[in-house]
Amino acid sequence: MEDKTYSGIDQDADGGLTPLGRMVIDAWLFDILPESETCAGWSMERMQVLYEEVYVAWEPYSHLPSLLPPELQQRHSALYEKRIVIARNSGWDTDLSDES
Repeated sequence: MEDKTYSGIDQDADGGLTPLGRMVIDAWLFDILPESETCAGWSMERMQVLYEEVYVAWEPYSHLPSLLPPELQQRHSALYEKRIVIARNSGWDTDLSDES
């Protein structure tokens, strides 16, 4: 059985705006990881450990960006705005048509 690994946020679908990519962004937000760490090649077990760390970091804010202190709200906005630009530049489309 082959172990699955994460492709890394820069190789992830939708410019990294997937559940795993968002977890990496949130790890950057809370300084769990440096922004240079893309998690490329990480095992799913290692990603699970990261998920647990990110989950704990969000708990004081009830997992809501609106409850972050102002400096973290600004950083959250900047990190996600950057990823949205990357996603759109790679073809990500948020427009839902009747066929979606």
